[in-house]
Amino acid sequence: MSYGTERHTPVEGRVRDNVFAGVAIDRMAERRDDRLWVEETERADDTRFLVLDSEGQAFVDERGEHPQWMTPVMRAERFGDVVSTLLGIANGTAWFALVLDEAHAEIFVDLTSARRMSLREAGLILPAFEAGLFAFAKGITHWQRQTRFCSLCGAPTLVVASGHRVQCTNPDGPHMHFPRTDAAIIVIVEDGDRCLLGRQRGWPAGRYSTLAGFIEPGESLEDAVRREVREESGVEVLHATYHSSQPWPLPASLMVGFTATARTREIILRDDELEDARWFTADDIVSGMRSGELGVPPPLSVSYRLIEHWLAQRNISLEELIASSPAR
Repeated sequence: MSYGTERHTPVEGRVRDNVFAGVAIDRMAERRDDRLWVEETERADDTRFLVLDSEGQAFVDERGEHPQWMTPVMRAERFGDVVSTLLGIANGTAWFALVLDEAHAEIFVDLTSARRMSLREAGLILPAFEAGLFAFAKGITHWQRQTRFCSLCGAPTLVVASGHRVQCTNPDGPHMHFPRTDAAIIVIVEDGDRCLLGRQRGWPAGRYSTLAGFIEPGESLEDAVRREVREESGVEVLHATYHSSQPWPLPASLMVGFTATARTREIILRDDELEDARWFTADDIVSGMRSGELGVPPPLSVSYRLIEHWLAQRNISLEELIASSPAR
């Protein structure tokens, strides 16, 4: 998997870009209403369509190494009645998304021998650009499915702007709807040589992660960090510093990662969100992972990146630590 270069990273010591982030694509927002240009672009020989099923899974090749792209010829001959969503242009190629109902999906599988892949699996397997494109496609098409009726008047809606706006059909005053993203903070809190990690009920035995929660109305990102840490663990936070962000269209979130400094140390589980929370030294993490008693989130998540960054500042490679630890 390829990643962006360090010149784009705002925090010293950050190891790599987050999964689904850093996708170099021109989204061509100024062309979305130009139906003639969009239709011509759909027919261009080098245009490619990322194909999703109605559940938001992508179709990939038999080996699961790349998406099973649909060509303009196949689209025109077999799937011309399926409306596409413009994703953008990268490296001279136009990229669109197509969502197939089950009948069309069966035809596509018969023609290509493709198989289906979830976004979580794709984030760990597909090349970075292709995984990011899938995340974009899944997020925008999920919003389309969830916005079939106007939330203001209840009228049916129409998808316009090549998939990026939804317009209600109320003749007395049509309302326009735009894609939404639900922001959440995720934070690694440190107190000197210790960091605060918690676990939720139902997670695999021994897995601990950074704390997270959604932004509430009228709240800044930093305020959300302070509130979520206080609510979940009882720990008060002094400073919060932005680390990085990650698109998380499962189904419609943006994870905004922070590092933070603790003001208090006593842990009190206040809101029943966590089963347990603890302070871990770097040595605690190393010994726990090497014994198999401690696990961390998979590399898919920004939580993994925050822990990776915290350990890297202490000259410990999380990747090497995982490689030398028992399989969980």
